Amino acid sequence: MTVTERFLKYISFDTQSDEKATTTPSTEKQTLLAQVLKSEAEALGLTEISLDEQAYLMATLPANTDKKLPAIGFIAHLDTSPDMSGANVKPKIIEHYDGKNIVLNETENIVLSPEMFPELRLHKGEDIIVTDGTTLLGADDKAGIAEIMTAMQYLIEHPEIKHGKIRIAFNPDEEIGRGAAGFDVEKFGCDWAYTVDGGEVGELQYENFNAAAVHLKFKGLNVHPGHAKNKMRNASLLAMEFCAMLPPTERPETTDGYEGFFHLTGMKGTVEAAELSYIVRDHAAAKFNRRLQRMEEIADRLNAVYPAAVQLEIKPQYRNMREIVEPQKHIMDLAAEAMKAVDVTPVIRPIRGGTDGSQLSFKGLPCPNIFAGGLNFHGRYEWIPVQSMEKAVRVIVKIAELNHTVIAGGA
Repeated sequence: MTVTERFLKYISFDTQSDEKATTTPSTEKQTLLAQVLKSEAEALGLTEISLDEQAYLMATLPANTDKKLPAIGFIAHLDTSPDMSGANVKPKIIEHYDGKNIVLNETENIVLSPEMFPELRLHKGEDIIVTDGTTLLGADDKAGIAEIMTAMQYLIEHPEIKHGKIRIAFNPDEEIGRGAAGFDVEKFGCDWAYTVDGGEVGELQYENFNAAAVHLKFKGLNVHPGHAKNKMRNASLLAMEFCAMLPPTERPETTDGYEGFFHLTGMKGTVEAAELSYIVRDHAAAKFNRRLQRMEEIADRLNAVYPAAVQLEIKPQYRNMREIVEPQKHIMDLAAEAMKAVDVTPVIRPIRGGTDGSQLSFKGLPCPNIFAGGLNFHGRYEWIPVQSMEKAVRVIVKIAELNHTVIAGGA
């Protein structure tokens, strides 16, 4: 089965996670895909296959050499984002893309345009998989799953490529920040691993945001508006006042690279009560802590004027894995050399988001991230070139091979 065939099969499963659920997996439909992958692993001849009640699937490709080598792993996640439906995905392949607009849905006038998404021009002549504009595609991270499974098949079919023990794992609920929570690092038994969950070809990442969720509640006082002078306190206006005290230049739509942000993700309110939900992000720990402190100071300032009107709750989410991965430079060097060996230029840049690899790194499994090839994740404009998936497969295979020749010091 080709990587494209696998990918198209996997995106037919709706595996959207649910941040409101308290179970793991957050949706049972993730288990359905995990069960299919378990059967495929068995058919390939992988060993040490396990699928637990929380939909964590692990399997092993045994070493085919007597050399003592580090055990390495490759990891991808089962779920798709809650931001948009992943049900009834209708993919289509634009063969030999001509560099022009791609009409995803003529009826609803949904167009994937290189003017809006200039990255398309980099893939002119390639075969691009898109949606019909009514769902996301699911390349995040079913492309990673397809690439890992295809790489395992290739290594099995080419025993002349010597490699050490390789472990693979597919986990639920990455999109809602819980993917690593139930991941048994000791059971996985690897010296290090790579999540295959990045975007554009060549991405190699060992830095991610420090992250927290901030929830605010505003207490108002509602009286008849005709008699409200010096009495009414409008909770919705208090929420707007809080929002206005944060810098407008530090939002996701105005930042890039190493710049952090305050992101308003939800709001609701009446005169009596209002709520705001934020996610706060920054790569540097000191800057991140200062952002949280700033929000606390604004809440205190408002409470000084309107006593007990604002409640602020901070929930830490994840930390920058750089402090774990950077001291073990060989992990990144191996992936970079593998990319170069298959004519992929490594692009080492920070992740403007999170990754299971962050939490796994802090659980004792150093875990940088490599590209899966998709772009515009989490929405109707998501797309992925077939050739990018094929390159990811070659990189995974080459990492396994170089782990034998480079780490072991050659034949």
